[in-house]
Amino acid sequence: MSTDIGGSDPDDFQSMVHYLVYADSFRTEGLISSPPEAGRASHIHEALDAYETDFGKLSAHGDYPSPQALRGVVKQGATDPAPAAGYASSTEGSAHIVQVAQDPDPGPVYVLVWGSITDVAQALHDDPSISPKLRVYSIGSWNTAQDPHAREYMFEEHTDLWWVENDTTFRGMYLCGDTSGDLSNTEFPKQHIAGHGALGALFMSKKADIKMGDTPSVLYMLHGDPTDPEGESWGGQFRSTSHGPQYWTDRTDEVCENRPGALTVSKWREAYLRDWQERMDRTQ
Repeated sequence: MSTDIGGSDPDDFQSMVHYLVYADSFRTEGLISSPPEAGRASHIHEALDAYETDFGKLSAHGDYPSPQALRGVVKQGATDPAPAAGYASSTEGSAHIVQVAQDPDPGPVYVLVWGSITDVAQALHDDPSISPKLRVYSIGSWNTAQDPHAREYMFEEHTDLWWVENDTTFRGMYLCGDTSGDLSNTEFPKQHIAGHGALGALFMSKKADIKMGDTPSVLYMLHGDPTDPEGESWGGQFRSTSHGPQYWTDRTDEVCENRPGALTVSKWREAYLRDWQERMDRTQ
């Protein structure tokens, strides 16, 4: 995962809290700070401080990775956008992506991109042979605007890359869907996040209503077939294009408040919020 947590939008902290209560569902290979400007690896560690506080209670419910194990894969990525070429020089973050992808384990490496895509582009430039191993799910929109050159480099020079580019679908996380009662963006955190361990306190201190624009990348991995972007999943349903055989983006026939694809997330709102509610209860 690469994230701009600690930058100008506090919703990355929200998404990190969500991810960490599901950490027993993943083999986390890397947590990379990849901001366009603000945001550093120290902010990932801030979230891990809360996770460490809650770890004893969480681990009673599943095989959660130790806080030390997660701290060991935190890496600092690029802090400046790529130049016109789309890449610059290797970073700790991009080198880690290459290292993980070079592992002889034949399984794919899913890279969830919550911020600037700079380090993924750098990794592909440094070692193009890793491309077949990667499965990239990126949250675009504002993030793309922060480093358009890295995105264009990947789009133009790595057309064989398996890539879900989510530009508007993610907005279904906080738009449309069932927002009645405790499922609203304000009431759900009040009733089911506040008072739920250090992770709940961190969430509420950063932003007390649901935005969590990066969480659909996690939901995509949790419910649905991640090998099939055109199938239904909590994290959206996407369409192929003529760009390449392994590139998908927002559907134009599932529109919510003029956001293409957003309905493919918001339709599952009650299911994924109730599931998250149960996860947050583990911290008590």
